[in-house]
Amino acid sequence: MHGALDDTICAIATPPGEGGIGVVRISGLRALDFASHVARLRSGKSLQDLRTHTMALADVCSQSMAPHGPLESESRTHSFIDEALVVVMRRPHSFTGEDVVEVQCHGGPVILDQLCRALMSAGARLAEPGEFTKRAFLNGRLDLAQAEAVLDTIRAKTARSLRIAQSQRRGELSHEVEGTRTALVVALAHIEAALDFAEEDIEFVRQDELMRVLDETAIRLRRMVQSGQEGRIWREGAAVAILGRPNVGKSSLMNALLRSDRAIVTPVPGTTRDMLEEVVSIEGIPVRLFDTAGIRATDDEVEAEGIRRSQLAWEEADLALILLDGSQPLSESDRVLLARQEASIALLVINKCDLPRRLTKEEIEAVCPVNAGVLDISAKMQIGLDHLRDAIRSRLTPSRLESQEGVLVTNLRHAAALERALQGVEQARHSVEAGRAGELVAMDLRIAADALGEITGAITTDEILERIFAEFCIGK
Repeated sequence: MHGALDDTICAIATPPGEGGIGVVRISGLRALDFASHVARLRSGKSLQDLRTHTMALADVCSQSMAPHGPLESESRTHSFIDEALVVVMRRPHSFTGEDVVEVQCHGGPVILDQLCRALMSAGARLAEPGEFTKRAFLNGRLDLAQAEAVLDTIRAKTARSLRIAQSQRRGELSHEVEGTRTALVVALAHIEAALDFAEEDIEFVRQDELMRVLDETAIRLRRMVQSGQEGRIWREGAAVAILGRPNVGKSSLMNALLRSDRAIVTPVPGTTRDMLEEVVSIEGIPVRLFDTAGIRATDDEVEAEGIRRSQLAWEEADLALILLDGSQPLSESDRVLLARQEASIALLVINKCDLPRRLTKEEIEAVCPVNAGVLDISAKMQIGLDHLRDAIRSRLTPSRLESQEGVLVTNLRHAAALERALQGVEQARHSVEAGRAGELVAMDLRIAADALGEITGAITTDEILERIFAEFCIGK
């Protein structure tokens, strides 16, 4: 960040736009001093004398003023911005670990902008993205994983993704990572002690005890690494594409899953020519649902472009719903879709089960094997949708890791660091088994321990910090 960490910073902490309440946050050594220049308590007392974690009614003005005394009518006319509630949180018992003042006024953009300008005129600096949370990290209020969980908490799209983010913000992931890292550091200390006193007849760690520690550590790391893919889905959401030839009911299915009439539904083939995207919670998973153009041979350039985009969506999707019309026999377009589908990322769904059945399972299996069975639904009549939602959930998160013991890794940076740590531990095991020099074992363990330290911020670089906190909004 470009500003000095001993600067006093300010920023709007509420979302852009109009609202009943808007909050401006001030943090730093002179937070109370600068706030006193723009906010005068209605009680006549000094803001500096306000007890920590208490709130007081104040007049907020756009120009510096003395901290005491009545607000003159002329000054009120020309510089009065709004009346507000002012909250003081003294260090170290604040979010940033510094003195913090929050001004809660009406949530008009002009009011909030003028208040920030007044604070900057008094001497404060506009905060950079994520600077409040970065200061919380640097002042020891949060570790790096907890700081990243603050952003996950704000961006959570479902109740379950929020619960996972909050567990990480409370330090559950950090506790697991630090426990694993401590075991490695202790083992490393014993090995290095043995190297330092190689001429002495002292056994600092037995080989069987070292192998036991490495095996247990590898198990813990492997469990966390394996949770990474499902964790990513809980954090970022999954892409689910609805595919099929025209008029099989793709738009009807999308509307049914959304519980709204988002997509146009007509009996005319090729109605959907572009790709529609909506976010919906399916069994607690944030899902980006794509309604695609019907896949068929066509000479229409616009429809052909829609079909091309449908195929791209299929390639990039975490899961594809291959939709067939149960009231019609397989068409050539159906056969092409079935021949391309991959069982691991596709669900076969037969729509229009409320109509007489003309499509058999044997027809489908003649084109492709049906490993996971076929789901029968009626998007129009709302039949079988609960079973479909369960199937989507099971396919996206087959292990249901969020309900098991242990932490769920949701962050790509954390997953990459854990993989490096696991590689280091496994290499150390191979070195011990092969009877290699202790220096090589120590080097592998140091690589693993440092990788884990990157997750919590015990070991980090300015580049990593800049990249992480740049994702935050200004004011957080």
